[in-house]
Amino acid sequence: MQTLPLVHCSLFAVIFGAVSSSGNILGQAPDTGNLETAVALNLYFPGKQGQWETVDAEVAGWNQSRLNALLDWVGEQRSSSVLILWQGRILAEKHWGKVSGATSGGYRRMFVRLNDRQQAIEDVASVQKSIVSILVGVAVHKKLLQIEDSVSKHLGVGWSNAAPAQEAEIKIKHLLSMTSGLTADLHFQAKPGTQWFYNTAAYAVVRDCLVVSSGMSVHELTRKWLMDPIGMTESEWIPRAKSITALNAFGFASSARDLARIGLLMQAQGNWQGKKVIPDDRFRVASLKASQRLKPNYGYLWWLNHSERPTDAPAGTASAKGYLGRRIFVSTRQAWDVERLGVDPRSVSTAAFDREFWRRLMAAKVNAAKQ
Repeated sequence: MQTLPLVHCSLFAVIFGAVSSSGNILGQAPDTGNLETAVALNLYFPGKQGQWETVDAEVAGWNQSRLNALLDWVGEQRSSSVLILWQGRILAEKHWGKVSGATSGGYRRMFVRLNDRQQAIEDVASVQKSIVSILVGVAVHKKLLQIEDSVSKHLGVGWSNAAPAQEAEIKIKHLLSMTSGLTADLHFQAKPGTQWFYNTAAYAVVRDCLVVSSGMSVHELTRKWLMDPIGMTESEWIPRAKSITALNAFGFASSARDLARIGLLMQAQGNWQGKKVIPDDRFRVASLKASQRLKPNYGYLWWLNHSERPTDAPAGTASAKGYLGRRIFVSTRQAWDVERLGVDPRSVSTAAFDREFWRRLMAAKVNAAKQ
């Protein structure tokens, strides 16, 4: 086991923004507060190389002993990494390497390797969906695609198992909002926009649209549009075994610190060190609001802070969620983001883990005036 010092990091926060019950997506005024928000929150952006700045917990208004106890508890719940950032600096961080005693086939498939600091790099499962949402925002800005486009415009006829006429009605926004009306094997089930169904196979088609419209591989466009601009050096798309899924053939392998950069980017409203990485503000804002009325806590491949939000999580917290409890939580209002990797928590559901985590984290914040 390796224990790292407490740092102002982000292992559980990659989503932010207010929640709206409106189904009107991109018909709103652009959000132009990117740079202002970064300045107002006094956000720090780590360099690609070198040390990541930390923050003194007591000075920032946190109880150090409670943070230590929180990290210990998270480790007992079979986590491989946890990271909490405060204004971009590491508030708390701990890594356990490959989870000891984790014998599930799922974890064996999802664990990739240890980095040179003996920190886990894992397939982050459905957290990748929120990463793809960011990439869609870049593609929209570049006018390579629009969310109102028919999927068939980019992929031609026959990309699904629906009839051509049924398939032609499915738009990119339906894939992003999980309202395609397709089954898990891409057969027609309902008219697009009339049924919410968490459909990983349909989501994967969004990635195909990005590849076709950009003329680049998913590896190339992710590195060019996201990873290089924010200094992600431990992440990559990797082929998955067919035993996981034949319809989402790539996993996104990443570390807690690389995921924290994504959370920080969202916290800074798409800005990184004075440069817009997510240039389309309208899409970014829309992705963190209800994308339809059927599931008001789901945006465009992001989970939102609605009535189903974790107990005690602060208002305005959003998240990227993946199999085995992989998480990015982001809150712009409180200037933090959190990441977690590992295996399903011991003896509790992932939802119960989220609630207890936030209860303990909020209990460690002793000076609300500094939020």
